[in-house]
Amino acid sequence: MSRIDEIVSRRRKRIQRLGPEMGVKIPEKRVFPVSPFGRDPFFICEIKRASPSRGNIVSEADAVVQAGLYRDMGIKTVSVLTEEEYFSGSLNDLLNVKKQFPDLSVLRKDFLVSEEDIEVSYRAGADAVLLIASMHSGESLYALYKKARSLGIEVLVEVHDKDDIDKARRISPHFTGFNSRDLKTFKIDPIQPVRLRHLVTWNTSTVFESGITTDEHALFALSSGFSGILVGEAVMKNRELILEMKKHFEHKNAEFWLRLYKKRVDSKPLVKICGITNERDAELARKMGADLLGFIFAPSPRKTAPELLKALKGLDILKVAVVVQEEGDTSIDPEVKDLLEEGLIDAVQFHGNESARHCYEMAFPYYKALRIQKVEDIEKASQFRCPRVLLDSFVPGKLGGTGQRLSHEVLGKAKEKLPLWLAGGIGPENVREIVKTYSPELIDASSALEASPAKKSHEKIKTFFQEIALG
Repeated sequence: MSRIDEIVSRRRKRIQRLGPEMGVKIPEKRVFPVSPFGRDPFFICEIKRASPSRGNIVSEADAVVQAGLYRDMGIKTVSVLTEEEYFSGSLNDLLNVKKQFPDLSVLRKDFLVSEEDIEVSYRAGADAVLLIASMHSGESLYALYKKARSLGIEVLVEVHDKDDIDKARRISPHFTGFNSRDLKTFKIDPIQPVRLRHLVTWNTSTVFESGITTDEHALFALSSGFSGILVGEAVMKNRELILEMKKHFEHKNAEFWLRLYKKRVDSKPLVKICGITNERDAELARKMGADLLGFIFAPSPRKTAPELLKALKGLDILKVAVVVQEEGDTSIDPEVKDLLEEGLIDAVQFHGNESARHCYEMAFPYYKALRIQKVEDIEKASQFRCPRVLLDSFVPGKLGGTGQRLSHEVLGKAKEKLPLWLAGGIGPENVREIVKTYSPELIDASSALEASPAKKSHEKIKTFFQEIALG
């Protein structure tokens, strides 16, 4: 039994024992008018004392006090977790918050299973309810949605995979939540909402849920095309984060991650061709199927010039600037910064000794290339806040790419722990084996595709993509 199945099963047993009101005295009729759900900024702050994955968060928190703190920070929408056994919530929290702050829009977040649950939520003061698509058949989800809308309250339909989206499509809800937490394993993958976002074809406000613990995470979600964010633990512990996160609602124009994962429609890896120094190589790489092009802005025979990026402005492909910084650096080459701001590059790849803290200060969007030598080095990837880390081989005394392949032992362990982004010694002669054995999400090739330093072999590029297709 998965964790969500366990939670739902135990909740059904409590309903059998206590009824859908869970032993709480709920008004026979709703007292307060419905407050609009989804007002700007669409920032949902959650009242969350505990969770199955984190244990106690702020176990002694008073729901009304917490809601007041959020309201004082300019928040218009709060989520109240009412599940008792695993999240230490209560319907009393919902009643009390709405009574004290009727102007707030209140989302009831729970594992709702019946129309009676919806009715109780409405009478208790909820302005919206959460419905988890994976808990329901298409017919059940539709019935609960229609019940809520008939009462005049909104529904945030939460999806986790393509099957959930297919269920939601029949409803075409006004609000769709994308949870980065797998409710079967409770693991978080921030790319999952981004991967699913482009599958939603109806007109809806989208909410990124779970895994937002820093203002950088908030910017990642909002810049990936989401209308709003739902944040719990982080703002329960540090309300000052709200101000940092709120400022990102005005900056939603760097859609690198959304554009990248829109390209990955099957199990084939995304492909980055790095070390591009001329227009012909760039155009051929795109024609053959590359998803990203890498341009090196560091001492190297393959170092490029800003003029090339200007010449390639009309080439419809994601472009990444590769930089090599030392630990402690807080700024990058002004030319790279200008190219990023002008939209001539879409992201920065940090390939040196940059610290996790300073990457975000230097550029956004970005991802980190981590040079590893042994299995233990894989754990360093968790230090970085970017949703993906590119793994490359480590050679003492050499910064940037090495052109050397990671060992089978390292790759095997990395596959167990991470979605694989791989670089180092990948070329026509081994890419098929790498794809078959490790199923990487992204592969990055550079020197193995060259006829001479800084000049690609067009024959090798063509063979490279043929081999990927056979992998």
